[in-house]
Amino acid sequence: MFESLESRASRIKLMVFDVDGVMTDGGLWYGPEGEVFKRFDVKDGHALVLARLTGLPAAILTARTSKIVAVRGAELKLAKVMQGKKDKGPALHELCAELGVTPADCSYMGDDVNDLAPMRLVGLAACPQDAAPETRAGSHFVARSPGGHGAVRELCELVMKATGRWEKALELLGAGALTQL
Repeated sequence: MFESLESRASRIKLMVFDVDGVMTDGGLWYGPEGEVFKRFDVKDGHALVLARLTGLPAAILTARTSKIVAVRGAELKLAKVMQGKKDKGPALHELCAELGVTPADCSYMGDDVNDLAPMRLVGLAACPQDAAPETRAGSHFVARSPGGHGAVRELCELVMKATGRWEKALELLGAGALTQL
């Protein structure tokens, strides 16, 4: 039975994101001491903050471990940052148990074949425009934007609109709520 994208999005209680290739463009900048930089899109971050302020939490689930990701997660006040989770299917179950939701209550945005396991478990599987072909084929939603350049924002807006949070987000902007970041 076919279920519409809006119907899937309307049930989301937690958005989960991979990092490299989703929240970033997938580039890794290394110096002599190891990983030095990752580039995050401020518009993606803004959408994550708006979602949080309207009661829609987000989390990170990534195979890599990086201080940069911990800092970004804390800055955005994400519900959870899970790093170093190479087997993402069981890790998604662990995340859901910790946050009190089921995988069916979640969206998951990934960009490569190692993201297929959690994508198969969630209520709304998503990917950036430049995701691997298998990941695109396994997605309910393919963003128009590539990873690190607005794909996260597109999913946040889709879910906020489908869950009736978008108008509240716009009202919060007008009320100066972003000063409470």
